[in-house]
Amino acid sequence: MQKRILIVDDEPAIREMVAFALRKGDYEPVHAGDAQQAQSAIADKVPDLILLDWMLPGTSGLELARRWRREDLTREVPIIMLTARGEEDDRVGGLEAGVDDYVVKPFSARELLARIRTVLRRSREDAEDGSVAVGGLRIDGAAHRVFANEEPINIGPTEFRLLHFFMTHPERVYSRSQLLDHVWGGSVYVEERTVDVHIRRLRKTLEPSGLDAMIQTVRGAGYRFSTAV
Repeated sequence: MQKRILIVDDEPAIREMVAFALRKGDYEPVHAGDAQQAQSAIADKVPDLILLDWMLPGTSGLELARRWRREDLTREVPIIMLTARGEEDDRVGGLEAGVDDYVVKPFSARELLARIRTVLRRSREDAEDGSVAVGGLRIDGAAHRVFANEEPINIGPTEFRLLHFFMTHPERVYSRSQLLDHVWGGSVYVEERTVDVHIRRLRKTLEPSGLDAMIQTVRGAGYRFSTAV
């Protein structure tokens, strides 16, 4: 079955170009020119992935990403940001909003399809992971849900992968580059600072339950997941 991909961009020419590339890649493109159209498309049928432009009329792509990460319907849908903003702080801002990857304009169809395949593959692998419980944290692999002290918590797809890796590899220190290889995949170029961004988001997610201290910083070495806090 074709994967449904929602293109959210206010420029019709870019939407058409991206849709053409998606059809060539055997994906089903769906168009939206602004936040309202995007919400209508999602209400009609939740997409398998969202391509989201940073600059949109009214509600920005960054605001939309934050909103979708808070809502049950979309919190696990992978998001790739399409942006002309190539500065590191801008990219980090997108990652902190819950975006899984970003493609800087201008981009080639080949690059875009490669990023889409990688993000969808990571999402599929997440769904196939088993259940695991450590301390007060529990992951239900079949339901793709996380529980802290048996209370369900909302967590983004990248933080889900990161937490699952930590929980299945406890009490060992991993460098940023090792985490990038294991969690993001060695075939994708992502800056090491990306790890710090998602560690902060994971800790913030766990903070209300008091379990954030299980994600430990080992100065000069990396990060460790431990129940010994």
